[in-house]
Amino acid sequence: MKSSKEVSAERDPLLLYKKEKHLLNKPFYFQGTNEKAVLLIHGWSTTPYELRRLGLHLNKNGYTVDAPLLSGHGTVPRDLEEISWKKWVKDAEEEYLRLRENYNRVYVGGTSIGASIALVLAKKYPEISGLVLMATPYKLRLESLALFYARTVSFFKKYSRKIYPPTFGSSRTITRLISYQTYPYSSVFQAFEIVKEARRKISRVKQPCLIMQSTSDHVVSGKSADLIYEKIGSKTKKKIYIKRAYHTFIADIKNEHVFKDIVEFIKSIK
Repeated sequence: MKSSKEVSAERDPLLLYKKEKHLLNKPFYFQGTNEKAVLLIHGWSTTPYELRRLGLHLNKNGYTVDAPLLSGHGTVPRDLEEISWKKWVKDAEEEYLRLRENYNRVYVGGTSIGASIALVLAKKYPEISGLVLMATPYKLRLESLALFYARTVSFFKKYSRKIYPPTFGSSRTITRLISYQTYPYSSVFQAFEIVKEARRKISRVKQPCLIMQSTSDHVVSGKSADLIYEKIGSKTKKKIYIKRAYHTFIADIKNEHVFKDIVEFIKSIK
């Protein structure tokens, strides 16, 4: 039986982080028991660790869970400089194909740009059993203005520093603790290419889909979840908003109902 301290660590992301610092920049793979698999794809400039607690919860429910480390991540920001968005898609695609060799049912979930990659894969592989899209940027906040600013500034400097909202950007959030805090502008433009590719002909995505977004998301448009729900071709789809949470909420959420919602949705797919 687990001690109360162990249970608290499982439920509190910061306590767990302190125990698992050796895992922060590592991919993970949890072997399941129900002959079904879930591929989890992390966001831009961060690592698979942001999805680790979700992965553990899925694994406890029988699923094999695979979360690769995307190229250029988990090391130093300069390693992003020469990485194309197509390489990130290829990284995820290779893991998906490995899972497909051994499992009849493979679900794909992602957070932020990881969810955009999931949409790209879904258009290419209609046999994917279902999607879990978290903090998915159908459009970025002030997208045109932000891109104009980035392109202009990138003529004068190569790197920028992340800016966080005062309420949800605490230095104690897991995403902030594990992410690059500076980034090359060249990689920003690659990330935006994935956003564009994911929303292009999104009606071709037919898989059952769970769409989740924070009501306080400062990165993606507040209408992103609505737009995806409206335009995606899935007949089975569900939309859930998470209150008072950071953009990539899955790393820092303490309310376990989010994990339960994801498991219940996957289980509901026939």
